[in-house]
Formats: sequence, structure tokens, C-alpha cells
Amino acid sequence: MAHSSTLVVYGQGTGVVVATADSTEIGRISALLGEVQSMTTPLLRQMEEFGRWLTMAIMTLTAITFLFGWLVHHFGIGDMFIATVSMAVAAIPEGLPAILTITLALGVQRMARHNAIIRRLPAVESLGAVTVICTDKTGTLTRNEMTVQRVLTTGHVFEVSGGGHAPHGGFTLDGKETDVTDDADTIDLLRAGLLCNDAALHESGGTWQVAGDPTEAALITLAMKAGMDSVHEHESLPRTDLIPFESEHRFMATLHHDHAGHAFILVKGAVEQVLAMCSVQRVDGKNVRLDLSQWHKKMAETGALGQRVLALAQKSVETGKRELSFDDMQGGFALLGMVGITDPPRDEAIAAVRECHSAGIRVKMITGDHAETAIAIAKQLGIGNGRALSGIELDAMDDTALCQALREVDVFARASPEHKLRIVQALQADGETVAMTGDGVNDAPALKRADIGVAMGMKGTEVAKEAAGMILTDDNFSTIAHAVGEGRTVYDNLKKAIVFIMPTNGGEAGMVLIAILFGMTLPITPVQILWINMVTAVTLALALSFEASEANVMRRPPRAVGEPLLSGFVIWRIVFVSVLLTAGPTTLFLWESARGVGIEGARTVAVNALVVGEMAYLFNCRYLLAPVRRWKDFVGNFYVLLAVAILALIQGIFTYAPFMQSVFGVGGIDLAAWRLVLGFGGILFVAVEIEKWVIRKLKSA
Repeated sequence: MAHSSTLVVYGQGTGVVVATADSTEIGRISALLGEVQSMTTPLLRQMEEFGRWLTMAIMTLTAITFLFGWLVHHFGIGDMFIATVSMAVAAIPEGLPAILTITLALGVQRMARHNAIIRRLPAVESLGAVTVICTDKTGTLTRNEMTVQRVLTTGHVFEVSGGGHAPHGGFTLDGKETDVTDDADTIDLLRAGLLCNDAALHESGGTWQVAGDPTEAALITLAMKAGMDSVHEHESLPRTDLIPFESEHRFMATLHHDHAGHAFILVKGAVEQVLAMCSVQRVDGKNVRLDLSQWHKKMAETGALGQRVLALAQKSVETGKRELSFDDMQGGFALLGMVGITDPPRDEAIAAVRECHSAGIRVKMITGDHAETAIAIAKQLGIGNGRALSGIELDAMDDTALCQALREVDVFARASPEHKLRIVQALQADGETVAMTGDGVNDAPALKRADIGVAMGMKGTEVAKEAAGMILTDDNFSTIAHAVGEGRTVYDNLKKAIVFIMPTNGGEAGMVLIAILFGMTLPITPVQILWINMVTAVTLALALSFEASEANVMRRPPRAVGEPLLSGFVIWRIVFVSVLLTAGPTTLFLWESARGVGIEGARTVAVNALVVGEMAYLFNCRYLLAPVRRWKDFVGNFYVLLAVAILALIQGIFTYAPFMQSVFGVGGIDLAAWRLVLGFGGILFVAVEIEKWVIRKLKSA
């Protein structure tokens, strides 16, 4: 059956169309993909909720303040309108959307330098919320360098030396080197692996290159280690037809004829599938009754070593046969033997899995391998508890049972792409934030459904890449782990920006509110509020987007699902610093007014006190709770120093340039006033550091 949208790479034939449009396999996948709803990222959900909360709070406070000033102090409606609009403008963090976008974009840029391409901007932050990573094994957790390490015949178990696809190495039997060319059963087995094969090996510049499937290439390498010549074997036993490998039937079969006219079928594939076709086994060139218990024991021993087991068999057919059908595969085969193939885990993947576990992230491995093989590889990687679920077991479970199983099992064997979608949906129903890897067309629904779909850039299809939120250019699991750390850093920086921006707006709004409540002159005018918002958002708040990852970013658990952007701690910090930024500049405004300084000079002191307070608070915000006490904590972020320097220059122009004084209604201030302004900045910095110390003590108590 040739599926629509697939490519025929060689051969010729006549086809009969049996389905079109939505009735085709690609149509079925397309329909499934259309039914799957993309998940909204945690950040977008939180920002939407934050926006609603903030809007309601500002509108309510503005309305109450307007009525208070009008009814209690009997201010004119025009004056109150200007004052309350000033308060609303002060309270709205208009720089936040720009900071959000820039922070995410910087995260995308950093990830791209580490082989992770982000297709949708909010996906950066989604990575930081991931609690479960579901990943393929071959090529992602492993090196994708398949090597046959064991050959199992009825009478012998050979160990094979040499790694990779270079045909260097040999065979040992009971610890002694041996020449397998004298063993006819072994040669028949190796020949079957060489001929029932669509891969090719060629040497280029001293390196052996694979064209085709790495598993099939491993069988070619195995035959070459025994001295067999691929070209000669194919010429001696030419292929006349084949049944290609498909995940649905899990085997490949080829039809061959020798020059004497004899015809036979070779088959290789999953052990369970091939054993079901066999009734006899090969012993010294003869067929004897199949001993299933013997082969199951050998298969289990090989799988326990972390090797993927393939079985190979042969069946003679009538001389004139030229075509293969599935009816030919219903039995009558002689089992030639099995091979154990290993794909060594990547060293960096082992470290990355360990890092994910320390970060509170569960790693689930999904593979088409036999359960014993999957468990052995998972053990080497540090995944799971020695248990595995097979695709057949998954199919037998309802959604409730699957959710329960997913809490206990991290390894899934003989799993198909369709199982991935069920696993993702079950994990999400259990409250997990899921990252899912995939490379095939059939993986697309699971990639789209996952909170963050991760497509393989090297071996992935375009459909998989289109459905995913992130593409790995190196197909390496360690890249996912690094991207998760980067996602957490992005979220940290967004949180730092919010913790910085909101008190700034809170301080401005608080100064206006205090003035209205006590019936006093506004310490800061609307146009001065706009100035502060503009220069601090462009300089100070933006600098926090460049903060590097904190040391413990991958040593803490993922944030809880549904955790609000404004946690109790964040709300406290915003209120605490808002009070400081309200009290300090307002007090200095009153002090300067009492000192006989004109209204313009007093407001200039208040504006500069607010800006200097923000400069000091910026250094506090480099770490939300960790102390700022080392020299590195002050100079570790070049962009923070640059932002402070630029803002200091801008404020100097704002304060003393005649045209700025005219536009903003400010005036020059003396050295005594500057000492008060700088002193307030120092007091605010120390007060926030003391607050951090108290919170750390309370948390550790």
C-alpha cells in the first residue's frame, strides 16, 4: 500500500487508487491534527489574568479616589479629572509588554546559539514550566550509531567487537576469538542480514558513511566483519521483490533467486513477529523443531544487556515465484538466529537526564524497542524504576488506568506515534506541563497537543517541524535540558522585570493618591510621570532582560501548575517597595517645600528621588531573594551598569537643561538636595536587602 504524500524512491509499478482526500492515511492524520487543540502557554494565561486583575484594580482605585477628592475635599471636577488620570497613567506599566517581548526574544537568541530553534515566542517560557519531558530514544538519548554486539544461533552465542559503522572488529566465542566463516548457520544468518537490507555503506575520507537506516547499516557492518562482500552477495542472490518495513507489521521481507533458479524469502524484524512466522530453527544446515523457550531465554538475556534484538529467518518457495505478498508471510519459516544491537547512550544525555531530575522534571522514554532492551537502556540513562509498559498494555488501559500508570512508569516500549498523543493527553489531564519530542508525520498530533512540541531538525519531517514549538538542530536530548534552563531564566527575568516595574508605577501612583487624600499639591505632575515611565522602562527595566541564569536554576522544582504570576511574595514585594517609593520622594517634596524651595524645585527633588530610588532598587532586583553583597553582584550585569550610567546622564539633562526645565516644569537643585536624594536611594537599597534577609529566615524556619 502506497500512501499519499510519500515518495517512491526506486522501482516501478502500476497502482490502483483506493482512497482520496480525507480517506487517505495523510488525510486521517490531517483530520487528527485538526481536532487537536494547541495548548495556551502558561505565561499567556498568566498575563491575561494579570491584565484583567490590574485593569480592575486601577479602575476601582481611580474611581474611589475621584469621588473622595470631589466629595470630601470639594476639588473641582476638572482638577480631579487631571489628578486621577495622572494616577491611572502612573499605575499602568505601559513598558511591560515591550519588556516581555524583548525578554522572550533574547531567550530565543540564546537558545539558537545552543541548537534550539524556537518557532513561537511564548514557547520560550513554556519550557521553564515543563514538569515532564517525553522523548524518543534513538538519536536523541543515544548516539544513533547502531552496532551489533551479539550474534545468537541455535548452537552458539558470539560476542562482536568493534563499534560504529567501520567494519573493524571480530567475533569471540566463550571469550576466545573465532572465525565464523566455518560455521554455515552463522554465515546464513549474516547473509540474511546483508541481503534483507535497504541501507548502504561507503567509505569517504577515512570515515564510513551510512545511506539508509542505521540499524540496517549495522547488519552490513556485521557481515563485512566476517569477510563478506556486499556487492558479490547481491550479485549472487539478486532480489526480485520485497515487503518494506512498516511499524504496523514490524518486519521486512525480500525475495531472492540464486543462479540455479532456487527461490527463497528472507525476513528480519521484531522478535515476536518473526517467531510467529517460524515453525523450525536451523541447526547445522538442517531444520529442526523450533524451541521457543530457548530463544525467549536468549532474547531476555540479550535485552537485559541493553541490546535491541532482531530475529532473522528464511523460507524456500517455488522456483518461478517473482512476487511477494503478506500471504507468503503466514508461516513456514526457519529461524536462522538473532542479533543484539546496541546504540550507546550519549554521555551528555546521561548528564542532562540527571540535571532534569535535580530540577524536578520527570523524563519518560518512548521507544519501539522490546521492553527488556528499553529497560536496560533506561537504566544506563538513569530513567525509570526498572519497569516498562508496552504499546499493547497501553491499548488495554482506559484513561484513568493510564493516568495512574504514568505516575509510576517512565519507560514505554513497542510504542507507536499514536500512543504518544494518548500519553500527552493523560499527563496533561493529571496536571503536568509536557514537552514531547517527535520526528515523523504521525508524531504531529502529539507535538501540537503538548505544551511544547520538540521536533528533530536533522531527521524530522516538515510536518513535525510545523506542528512543534521548538526544533533541535542536533537532535540531542541535552539541548532540551539546556533549553528548559533557559526557559526558567526567561521566566525569572520576566518576574524580576515585573517586581521592578510595578513598584515604580506604584510609587508614582501612591504620590498622587497621598496628595489627593490629604488635599495637598501634587508632588509630581502628569508630564513628569510620563517622563519617568519612559526613561526607566527603556533603560533600567530593559537591563534585567539580560540577566544570566541564577546558580540554582536547574536545582529547584518546576513552578506549580496554575501558580499565578503575582504570587504572595511578589505582591508583598510590590507593596513594600511601592510604599518606600511613595514615602521617600513625598517626604523630600514636603521637606524642600518647608525649606522655602519653590514648587518646581521641590518637584525636581521628588522626581530625582524616585529615579534614584529605582536605580538602587534595580540592583536589589538582580536577585529576588538572594543577597546583593559581593562586588560581582553589583557589576555582574554590564547592561545594568550601562542603564544606570545612561539614566544618570539623562536625569542631569532633565534637571539642568533650560529647554527641559521649560517643558517639564522643573528647576536646578543644590548639593544639599542631591545628598538627600542619594541618601534615600541608599536607604531603600538597605531596606530591601533587610526584607530579603527576613524572608529567607522565615522560609528556612
